[in-house]
Amino acid sequence: MAITKILARNGGLEQAIQYALNGDKTEGRILTAHQNCDPGLEYRQMMDTKQDIGKIGGRQCYHIIQSFKPGEVTPELALEIAKKFAEEYLTGYEVVIGTHVDKNHIHSHLVFNSVNGQTGKKYHVTTQEYYSQIRAVSDRLCREHGLSVIMEGSSSKAVSYIEWLRQSKGQPTFRSMLEADLRTAIEDANDLGHFFMLMEHMGWEISHGNRLGFRLRGQERFMVPGRKNPMFTEDGIRAAILGNLSAIEAGQRLLSAYRAPYRPYKKHPKYTGFLALYVHYLYVLGKIEKRQYPPRMTPQLRKEVIRFERCREQFAFLRENSISTQEDMTVFQTRTEDTLASLMKQRTILNVRKKKRRALYDALADVESLAEARRLYDEGLSGMEAEAAQYTDASALLDGCGIPRERLAAEKAELYRQLAELNRSIRTERRKLVLCKEVMEKVPNMKRSIENLETKEVLHNEHRRR
Repeated sequence: MAITKILARNGGLEQAIQYALNGDKTEGRILTAHQNCDPGLEYRQMMDTKQDIGKIGGRQCYHIIQSFKPGEVTPELALEIAKKFAEEYLTGYEVVIGTHVDKNHIHSHLVFNSVNGQTGKKYHVTTQEYYSQIRAVSDRLCREHGLSVIMEGSSSKAVSYIEWLRQSKGQPTFRSMLEADLRTAIEDANDLGHFFMLMEHMGWEISHGNRLGFRLRGQERFMVPGRKNPMFTEDGIRAAILGNLSAIEAGQRLLSAYRAPYRPYKKHPKYTGFLALYVHYLYVLGKIEKRQYPPRMTPQLRKEVIRFERCREQFAFLRENSISTQEDMTVFQTRTEDTLASLMKQRTILNVRKKKRRALYDALADVESLAEARRLYDEGLSGMEAEAAQYTDASALLDGCGIPRERLAAEKAELYRQLAELNRSIRTERRKLVLCKEVMEKVPNMKRSIENLETKEVLHNEHRRR
């Protein structure tokens, strides 16, 4: 199994070459090779190529690291694979290769000029090309020599450390990794805030918007699992935490954890104002009292029939909030705006608290999600230097803050819970204001539609009597 990693360097070309060819790491430079350059003249020849082509600035070189599983490969075979990789993938580039054996796993370093001596072009690789080119060539060479690879099959995306780590545990895709971690966090969480904290500690960034999104650190886009599975929406997660996850997934229990309180039967009141207008409008559209559609419909009215569900939602909103007149609507809007302002102020206060603790909260997440990277680095696996350093910095910050980690974790979970509840309430109040605006815009059109339709029906009936 070979793990590949590429680093771009804006300077330090000579130092990178000397590091790759270090005699203490390559058995006295026995495990080294050159492509399109001569031993001892590597740096000078690379700089001459840059000057001849006129591309001296910017990226100076690139550094590829190819690490193998301990005990799986000999130094000579690792060097041979690196040489074939350079011949196939780095054609025209000046390359120095050094296979290091100073750690318990063998790894090769390939340092190559950023400018191609044959084409005169500068090297550039995107995230997608990293997988389709570098990883593809490396994996194929490993297979040809009877070595294992990290992941079978093809993919259009590069594999990050955290993805590879979870794939090694039988979770081969981002989405399956996310769903597995979501289920784990739901089963372990006490409430929604605790759930968010657990997901962060598993290495996920969270987007709190109209839809709940998750992405691994380093990913560009958020995934929204609630689009395909309603159990992974915010309401679904809250219900699953309060209920039984396995029973919900088996269909033995409803997803929603909220039940409307019992209400004794009451005769429908006589509607007035806006409510009466909506009832009349729905009657005209043939949606109540089993009345068929009117014999003649205007194009505008036909569109309104299509938007019937929206109209029904507005009617339910008016009835639930006892809004019948313009005065009722004004009072309700004012009250809702005041409530929304109060909720926004509370959220601002919590966000300020969260901002002050941001570094400590991020450190908690780093310690949890990067613990395995630190262990692998301590065992000698290269390519984990950045993750190990990040883990060390986070651990030092937590140790020096003077707050026990357990207390800090409990504080973080509670803060996230309060923010989740506030965000939910804010969305609800904003939705109410949107419905108020829609109702006020719709009422005049409804009146005109009803008048036009009834006038046409009267004329049609008179015409038939003649």
